[in-house]
Amino acid sequence: MSLTTGRQSQKRKTRQKLLETAQGLLSKGLSFTLEDVAQHSNTSRATVYRYFSNIDILCSEAGIDIHTKSPETLVHESKHLSVIDQILFIQDYYNQLAIDNEPAFRKYLSVYLKEDFSASEKSLRGARRTAALELALEPYKNQLGEDFQNIVASATVLMGIEPMITAKDVCKLKSKPAKQSLAWALKTLLENFDLKNLK
Repeated sequence: MSLTTGRQSQKRKTRQKLLETAQGLLSKGLSFTLEDVAQHSNTSRATVYRYFSNIDILCSEAGIDIHTKSPETLVHESKHLSVIDQILFIQDYYNQLAIDNEPAFRKYLSVYLKEDFSASEKSLRGARRTAALELALEPYKNQLGEDFQNIVASATVLMGIEPMITAKDVCKLKSKPAKQSLAWALKTLLENFDLKNLK
């Protein structure tokens, strides 16, 4: 199952409902299982397992999600900007979020990457970056054609904790230069697309 195919809006709502249920249980200091989340969210166990294969992944992401703006909010906040500046605004938000919550994001990734994916597909990640970019570019989807998915995928790769880890751990950059380098890369990439003439 993918969050980017089929009934995307419904899948995202279901996933968000599960995160909010876990957040509620975490805020009460309770110990709980995926079965408890299913019961408290009036969702089937099978559905919960489809989105989160284990309780550690769910709890790690639920903790991060508390501090994260929705894709809809980000697009609303940046709607007055040009297309390129809107995409850079979204990137800046997610890269700053990664810096501000780096230990939590690193913990989440370590838990997620320990999962055994040999027998099934990977459990679904939030895909918030992709969702925000798709929302921002949706009015221009027909004009962009194949470039729509290329821009979304390429921009997603340049924002969030994964590129920040590469910039900091591999390139040995501090947070601010890492963020600047990723912004430069995305701006350079976007300038190769004919985005200034979109209407």
